[in-house]
Amino acid sequence: QVQLVESGGGLVQPGGSLRVSCVASGSFFSIYAMAWYRQAPGKQRELVAAITKSGSTDYADSMKGRFTISRDNAKSTVYLQMNSLKPEDTAVYYCHAVDSLIGEEYWGQGTQVTVSS
Repeated sequence: QVQLVESGGGLVQPGGSLRVSCVASGSFFSIYAMAWYRQAPGKQRELVAAITKSGSTDYADSMKGRFTISRDNAKSTVYLQMNSLKPEDTAVYYCHAVDSLIGEEYWGQGTQVTVSS
């Protein structure tokens, strides 16, 4: 069983930056496709950014140019650097992992990001 633990959320002013991290337990992090999702109150969970095991990335249109996803396989960690934050970025941010070899997916518990003055 893989466990994902997010950290780094908090309160930030509009226009500010924040980096959230997700550490995965287990020994096979390098083979997982990783992603960040977010869910705002009253809204559906949506994809923010994804990164394959080889490092290819993809972003939701509203995050392109502002957010950067990266991974450090040696630390079993995936990051989401968020710049130029807006109030509408306020949400709980969730880490997601997919192990395609065994067809399993995993979710973290989420970390709250609040953008407000």
